[in-house]
Amino acid sequence: MSDRIVLSSHQAVLLLRARRAGEGSVVVSLDLGLTTAGVMLEEQRVVFPTGSWLPWESVEEVAEEESVCYVIEEDDAVKIQFFSEALNRFYSLMPTNGAPTLLVSGIPMHRIKGIDPYRDTLAKIRTIAPLSGRVLDTCTGLGYTAIEAAKTAREVITIELDPAVLEVARLNPWSRRLFEDARIRQVVGDSYEEVQELEDGSFSRIIHDPPMFSLAGDLYSAETYRHLYRILKPKGRMFHYVGDLSSRSGRNVTRGVVRRLQEVGFSRIARRPEAFGLVAYK
Repeated sequence: MSDRIVLSSHQAVLLLRARRAGEGSVVVSLDLGLTTAGVMLEEQRVVFPTGSWLPWESVEEVAEEESVCYVIEEDDAVKIQFFSEALNRFYSLMPTNGAPTLLVSGIPMHRIKGIDPYRDTLAKIRTIAPLSGRVLDTCTGLGYTAIEAAKTAREVITIELDPAVLEVARLNPWSRRLFEDARIRQVVGDSYEEVQELEDGSFSRIIHDPPMFSLAGDLYSAETYRHLYRILKPKGRMFHYVGDLSSRSGRNVTRGVVRRLQEVGFSRIARRPEAFGLVAYK
């Protein structure tokens, strides 16, 4: 566990339950489920191993808010949320039963129904395994895809449009390796523009994981696909997230995506419903 303490309603409820039971200490996660640590339960406050503390009133506030995580700063619980004036979007870190997800104006950026964001990421990675050589991740988000890809790839280039998203990631314990792994190179910019500057045939795998079409329509365009095809090595593969392939909107989006991918030259396109996406082969 790092010195930074991050809590959600899951941990706050456990603290309050232990207090009601009259316990003087309890073991709980202080990094959203990655590790556990012992904390002291005093009459007026919770005392953490780092020496910082939190009054019970703040613990109750965290317990009541199920849609956002909190970072403990100067003995206060602060919501992990940022507003981007550049894109007029509101970002926050939402807890789940596993890894947290990023909310963009209230919309989760990972699947959370019947699955957690970490397993969602693994499902995407498996569609184009093995990942080796250089890998492109077009939308960083919380960095889960880049982190997993870097476990086997030589280098991962990951692109994020909004610096505010990276501020959320910096406070997310599950994103720590995004900023620590030397094999991950972060680029802040518009993927639509950044891919145009990348060299031909420079990536063995691409993970194209854009937000929904309504938020990033240009990342579903033939122009973007043309450059993704260009920078992919021969016999390379690209995973493209499109959403639930069986839903009405998913079917409509998928039809257009498949047609445009074929137009730019991808030789074969396989549907991977378990990962909510497609795999395109060069």
